[in-house]
Amino acid sequence: MSDKVNAVSPRFSLVAGEASGDLLAGLLLDGMQQRWPQMQASGIGGARMLERGFKVWWPSDKLSVFGYIDALRHYREILGIRNQLKAKILANPPDVFIGVDAPDFNLDLEADLRQTGIKTVHFVCPSIWAWRPKRVEKLKKSCDHVLCVFPFEPEILAKHGIPATFVGHPLASVIPMQPDKAKARQLLGLDEADKVVAVLPGSRLAEIKHLSPRYFKAIAYIIVDYPAMKFIVPSIPKHIPMLQTIAKECGVEGVVQIISGHSHTALEACDVTLITSGTATLEAALYKRPMVIGYALNWLSYEIMKHKKMQPWVGLPNILSGKFVVPELIQDAATPEALAAATLAWFDAPEKIADLERQFTTLHIQLLRNTSELAADAIAQVLNQTTKTG
Repeated sequence: MSDKVNAVSPRFSLVAGEASGDLLAGLLLDGMQQRWPQMQASGIGGARMLERGFKVWWPSDKLSVFGYIDALRHYREILGIRNQLKAKILANPPDVFIGVDAPDFNLDLEADLRQTGIKTVHFVCPSIWAWRPKRVEKLKKSCDHVLCVFPFEPEILAKHGIPATFVGHPLASVIPMQPDKAKARQLLGLDEADKVVAVLPGSRLAEIKHLSPRYFKAIAYIIVDYPAMKFIVPSIPKHIPMLQTIAKECGVEGVVQIISGHSHTALEACDVTLITSGTATLEAALYKRPMVIGYALNWLSYEIMKHKKMQPWVGLPNILSGKFVVPELIQDAATPEALAAATLAWFDAPEKIADLERQFTTLHIQLLRNTSELAADAIAQVLNQTTKTG
């Protein structure tokens, strides 16, 4: 490693897995570039990072797996990428390595890099408060600093001697406090009077295979009684042909409007969303939208996960609220009939929706910070530590 950090043009390596990690890393890069206009960054990333001048060695979707069985299927390929990436980083060490989410990939890599003297930052604290609490020991071994997106996390990490900073959730700055439903509908060619359901089956291939048939069959039930209902299905381009095939197999090919991207627009435009557990549920909450959360895994993956879960909730809106504010239909409970009934129930509950909007507004305020600036400040502290100890 070099003995000094170039304070004007520091070099960073980042790894972001999946679409949500790419989104978070893109927002993080905005703050870093504002602080260090001549910085360089490379590693694993996606389209949003590429737009910001990030040098992509591997695309982020290479790390996109769903459940334990899917991870085992791709284990050799992912391990190969990690080994190649580690060698590439060690051959020309950055001033700081930043792992963005993807803890199963990043924490081991961060631990290896940290042992060689490379400073490491992890962005998004793993959900040690929800499941897999033993991971906190790995986090302590792997990270010089953790950037937390929820306000209660630094205190938890401090008890284990892990430096951490609450930087707010980047999505809280991106998503407006008061969504503009009319404008979003105009962009999607929808009328203000339409009843609209946004259907988000997930960003991972395995998620889509597991959940979109259930969601599309639920749509088939809904349109029997509500044939005028509109269904918007945002997806990344490479998954659209598969979704079109599944829609045809479920008999809703002419009913669902599958669009490329625009997931935020779909959430802003909808009345209700049928959505897969993950970051997208937090996005829906920030748009103040009622939702039905679905989740289903390979049965063995689910059995393993079930025994490691510490809380009764799976969806982030419920976890952050500490109660079931929106329904969750998990594994065997996620039948098309149940998903359809839960979705339709929101259309008959205006008072419940109004209360939910108030709760989600409070949550939005709690998460709203200048994330890019706070994150860059914390990273700067790590850079200064490198200067002192390099």
